[in-house]
Amino acid sequence: MAIVKPFKGIRPPKNLVEKIESRPYDVLDSEEARAEAGDNEMSLYHIIKPEIDFPVGTSEYDPRVYEKAAENFQKFQDKGWLVQDNKEMYYIYAQTMNGKTQYGLVIGAYVDDYMTGVIKKHELTRRDKEEDRMKHVRVNNANIEPVFFAYPDNATLDSLIKKYTANTPEYDFIAPIDGFGHKFWLIDQDADIKTVTEEFGKMKALYIADGHHRSAAAALVGDEKRRQNPNHKGDEEYNYFMAVAFPASQLTILDYNRVVKDLNGLSSEAFLQALSKNFTVQKMGEAEYKPKELHEFSLYLDKNWYSLKAKPGTYDNADPIGVLDVSISSKLILDEILGIKDLRSDKRIDFVGGLRGLKELKRRVDNGEMRMALALYPVSMKQIMDIADSGNIMPPKATWFEPKLRSGLIIHKLS
Repeated sequence: MAIVKPFKGIRPPKNLVEKIESRPYDVLDSEEARAEAGDNEMSLYHIIKPEIDFPVGTSEYDPRVYEKAAENFQKFQDKGWLVQDNKEMYYIYAQTMNGKTQYGLVIGAYVDDYMTGVIKKHELTRRDKEEDRMKHVRVNNANIEPVFFAYPDNATLDSLIKKYTANTPEYDFIAPIDGFGHKFWLIDQDADIKTVTEEFGKMKALYIADGHHRSAAAALVGDEKRRQNPNHKGDEEYNYFMAVAFPASQLTILDYNRVVKDLNGLSSEAFLQALSKNFTVQKMGEAEYKPKELHEFSLYLDKNWYSLKAKPGTYDNADPIGVLDVSISSKLILDEILGIKDLRSDKRIDFVGGLRGLKELKRRVDNGEMRMALALYPVSMKQIMDIADSGNIMPPKATWFEPKLRSGLIIHKLS
């Protein structure tokens, strides 16, 4: 069963939250962070993308950059831009996108639950990315950014959240660039704090939705600290890391689409003919066409959209991985026809999150950068949870969660 705890969050004062909050570190590059931070010395980018405080071209992996993160984190606290709460609490974080709101609980997740598989993952992680985030956690002695969890729907927690969100939020703002809404409340009543702990304690599993590398890094650093402490008791703050957990039914998963540089030596006609072996191919014309159901794909080629429907017998409904559209397209199109074997390393392919829409696929093909685009039907949260429960791993680039968590609303110290 899942173990969680409240914690004393480090947060911006209400009047500063919009100066400090930022996009997460991994959705923009150094120059985008530099531009977004501009002359705002309170921007969290000075902690999560501290290379912006060095000359252009400085590597984000330079040891001085990690040291600068810790220096800036301390500066933010010294100046009162980040202040620690006096009481251990849970928090509610609500995000609104396109008129739909999802309500998450900010919790301290248990390191042992990650190690033993109570916190379930559906993606592989890369050691180099883990080590980068581990260095960031170590040097700051804190989880600066939360990870994104899903939990099985729970009526008791729904009622508790409803009670708090009827009140005026601590933070309430519209984020720049994407225009999504963000609100934040404190769960500060002892009885309600106890209820949150108890209700999570009834859950057999929590699920990482987004932030697999941050989860791994946070858990591994917590485990390091435990092994390094000769007086370890088990109740230390480093035994927990910060997550925002949402009811699974509220989450929005968008399509995660593919663009490919060439047709592996084939003409358009030969490519379409090769597709017809495993797919029913229908030309849809120049108007944007989005897949309407599982096992249907949209192809953009030569300024036309096509519907591709996988033929019966080309996938196995009993195979939780093979039945995924990302697996079907990878095997029957990218590998078998285009010769793309490794989605993680092949330079002929790139990936486009669904928030950018079909227009972005069309743009990248029409401008000559790419030869064709493939749009997929989104994976469901049930598919993700079923795969995680079975101990399997999703293929690469299968899920795109939106909206992303904003960083800087709350931080968790490890001591």
